[in-house]
Amino acid sequence: MNQQVVWPLAVYGALVIGLVAFMMIASWLLGQRSKGKVTGEPYESGMPVTGSAHVRLSAQYYLVAMFFVVFDLETIFVLAWALVAREVGWQGYVEIIVFLGMQALALGYLWRLGALDWALRRHHQKPREK
Repeated sequence: MNQQVVWPLAVYGALVIGLVAFMMIASWLLGQRSKGKVTGEPYESGMPVTGSAHVRLSAQYYLVAMFFVVFDLETIFVLAWALVAREVGWQGYVEIIVFLGMQALALGYLWRLGALDWALRRHHQKPREK
């Protein structure tokens, strides 16, 4: 590589590292030092800490996250197809129809399994009267 191209990058890098070092040293020299009883305590929005930080989340939370990722990616593919729809022609049209059909089948399968039912399920149902 040509040195005329590299030296401005080296100067910029040195200036950034120098600025960061200066800010950290100035903060350490000028900053307050407190050794109070609550200094090491976790602080969250001014609220006192209650309970454990280990919270169990239901599987529904993770299902929502997975659905979001799957259908967000679907949106990206459909938008990318829409941008080049004229260039890809009928072959691209058939491919996006197949893709959307597979997504619709997956959504129908999830719906049928009850994965999209967010209501609380009753485990003990009354027996049907004959």
